[in-house]
Amino acid sequence: MIRLLDFANHALFWYYLASNLAYLTMLIIALKTSAMHQHRLESIRLSWIKDSPMAPPITVIAPAHNEEASIRVAVRNLLELDYPELEVIVVNDGSKDRTLEELREEFRLRPVRAVYVPEAKSAPVRGLYRSDADTRLVVVDKEAGGSKADAVNAGLNAATSPYVCVVDSDSLLERDALLRIIVPILADPKRVVAVGGIIRVLNGSEIRGGQLQRVRLPWKSIEVIQVIEYLRAFLIGREAWAQGNMLTIISGAFGLFRTDLVRAVGGYRSRAIGEDFDLVARLHRHLLEKGVDYRIHFVPDPMCWTEVPSDLQSLGRQRARWQKGLLDVLWPNRDMLFRPRYGRIGCFAFPYLWLFELFAPVVEIVGIITIVLAACLGVLSREFFLQFLIFGYAFATVISIGSVLQEEITYKRYNDWQDVIRLVSYCFLEHFPYRQLHMIWRLQGLWQYLRGDFVWRPLKRKGLESAQVP
Repeated sequence: MIRLLDFANHALFWYYLASNLAYLTMLIIALKTSAMHQHRLESIRLSWIKDSPMAPPITVIAPAHNEEASIRVAVRNLLELDYPELEVIVVNDGSKDRTLEELREEFRLRPVRAVYVPEAKSAPVRGLYRSDADTRLVVVDKEAGGSKADAVNAGLNAATSPYVCVVDSDSLLERDALLRIIVPILADPKRVVAVGGIIRVLNGSEIRGGQLQRVRLPWKSIEVIQVIEYLRAFLIGREAWAQGNMLTIISGAFGLFRTDLVRAVGGYRSRAIGEDFDLVARLHRHLLEKGVDYRIHFVPDPMCWTEVPSDLQSLGRQRARWQKGLLDVLWPNRDMLFRPRYGRIGCFAFPYLWLFELFAPVVEIVGIITIVLAACLGVLSREFFLQFLIFGYAFATVISIGSVLQEEITYKRYNDWQDVIRLVSYCFLEHFPYRQLHMIWRLQGLWQYLRGDFVWRPLKRKGLESAQVP
């Protein structure tokens, strides 16, 4: 028994050390990549893209389900984006409130008879509308499909542009976001097939008329910790994976894709729990099996601001769903593991996700149990416990601080020095007790998936309108 506990504790130590060394490597890569990106931006004038006839048309697809409180503001923001040739498709996904009526009143919608080819599967479409106030706006009214993926597919079928940008209707894009996210495609249009932008936390910031006026850090601790999570996930994780052409997820709140490729893989999988991760995985599989030379890019500065959960119940539901979505993609694609045919994705990216993302909560709960048992039996070495704290928690805290400092050095969105100090101080709280809560939520997600619970549980949100400053 004692020998087994000793083995388990040392295995946990090496697991944490390997995980943190991987993140440290990603941090170093991300710092170098961010510096190169900043240098590239100095030679690019976004006004050139805005006035250029060479910029490819983009269709923005925004699914909306019961969004009557904020749909007017959200759609106005999309129509005000700086881009030379833009089409906005809002998909009313069987809303039971006044979402469609709000759109009719605000944008003077009229029914249109157009060719609608359902290449991607979705629930039946009830009608198509075009705005007389702004002809770039198209509204697709459909029956509820039970998922965001189903709604996006309906918008994809109606899209007329070579590129589609999928956004959340309750998120806020900065006006130049499309000009920035198209830069990698303009630089290499043959190889770049998709681009992801960074997602930032909207909570706490000042909004007037649906426009972001001032970036501020939220006051609630649970929201501040999520700011750190998002900075680490995007500025370190996705930046580094994209540099190695191994990016496996583009956030569903803000991503740009080649329309023909999304249609070629059948659009979004309607029953996917994590539809954004699932689509990118199927794009990788499709392109690798075809032997295509391609890149899936990430750009850290086209800003999309989104509201994150502000209560523990909603946050727990979200993280459990993310874990279910991870297993829902990795298990069907397990045949890609360690197969040379699937290159870096099968040999590096997916094994990392299995080992350090999917199995992480299981390893952590087993590790906590074995450490507690060893302490109760009096066989827990003080030297081992000190090393575990240093390499398991202190190391991870330093990496979180590194992501905050990277944000301040490069993008400086939090200009108030008090906000920066609060961010750094919360890095010490992220790994205790928040990490243990996060572990429990992820374990719940795994258990729900294994027993067939795929229900999409709603989250409490204030919306763009309710978040406005009087």
